[in-house]
Amino acid sequence: MGRFVAATQQSRESAIQAALRPWPHLDSQCEPIKRQGILSSRACLLAALALMGVLSGCKASISEMPIGTKVQIQPPLGLPPVPFPANNPPTVETIALGRKLFYDKRLSKDNSIACASCHKPESDFSDTVPRSLGVAGKQGLRNAPTIENAAYLPVQFWDGRASSLEQQAAVPIADPLEMAQPHEITISKLGVDREYAAMFQQAFGSPKVTLGRAEKALASFERTVLTGNSAFDRYEYGGDQSALAPAQVRGLAVFMDPHRGNCAACHSVGPNAALFTDGKFHNTGEGVGEDGSIVDAGRYHETKVETDTGAFMTPTLRNVARTAPYMHDGRLKTLKDVVDFYAGGGNSNPYLDSEMRRISLSGKDRADLVEFLQSLTGTLPAHVGPPDVSSENR
Repeated sequence: MGRFVAATQQSRESAIQAALRPWPHLDSQCEPIKRQGILSSRACLLAALALMGVLSGCKASISEMPIGTKVQIQPPLGLPPVPFPANNPPTVETIALGRKLFYDKRLSKDNSIACASCHKPESDFSDTVPRSLGVAGKQGLRNAPTIENAAYLPVQFWDGRASSLEQQAAVPIADPLEMAQPHEITISKLGVDREYAAMFQQAFGSPKVTLGRAEKALASFERTVLTGNSAFDRYEYGGDQSALAPAQVRGLAVFMDPHRGNCAACHSVGPNAALFTDGKFHNTGEGVGEDGSIVDAGRYHETKVETDTGAFMTPTLRNVARTAPYMHDGRLKTLKDVVDFYAGGGNSNPYLDSEMRRISLSGKDRADLVEFLQSLTGTLPAHVGPPDVSSENR
């Protein structure tokens, strides 16, 4: 039995020594202590390992949970309660930090563009060109959609490649066609800024800048970029029957009628709120080239499911009158162009959505539909524009 215990102890010593081989200096540092009889060799090595565990644990356990003042984001008329993940409740501090990050050009390789460069607040957080321009004038692959009401989408991007706003937030920063900056460079840039250090401290409990913290802050800010309280909302949900003009009332009827506009099949309207998107992917034929080939595979890029070929996320129609150009490639310039495209049933292809079909709309119907779309222009919160100019890097 004694031989077994001794062998077991020897095995433990061997295991400890093996664990310390990558750090030989720790064993040598134990020698003075052992000579004084303070600790045995084994106890000293265990203490060293314990210290290493504490230190590495400190490094690995930087909290990314917001600690600040929690707030309830109040949706405007026409929108449902704002969802958010349990590990990123909105706080005053993370929203302020995210707002600063959103407008900071240091997030790009050459300090030339910010998130707001493609999601312009003056253009309802969309872009005015078919495909946005990144660092050094590189052209992106798709049109920059508005981030207004993106808080409600189940996934992000035209092809749904991000499962949350948090996951979406940092993608454009590293994209070589957009901001083109490796994440470690972004963290390094922000890490030497004393103002950011203070803001990260207030938001997360320490001044440490991490990608996860930045993603959470950006997502929290973006969840505040809400638009509602439009003429349609006041008419439909506020009980103000005078909010819509007669042409807009007729246009609403066309929009909702499955045998006429059939628009609500994808741009959903509920009894108590309307997102004007079903959050799903549809092939409308818009991604088909003149020769009938699929120009952009869309959702298929992510799922590899053949029937997802050419399918894209249904965009919201909120503030659609102010977010031209339209479609994932920005090739349709006006709302009339969009209405005419759908009235024609889109472009035929093997994966065309079953809801896409030629519809019979008169010239008046089409004009009324455009007028109704104008009624979806709503308001924005007061504090979603650029922060104090003195703190921006322009």
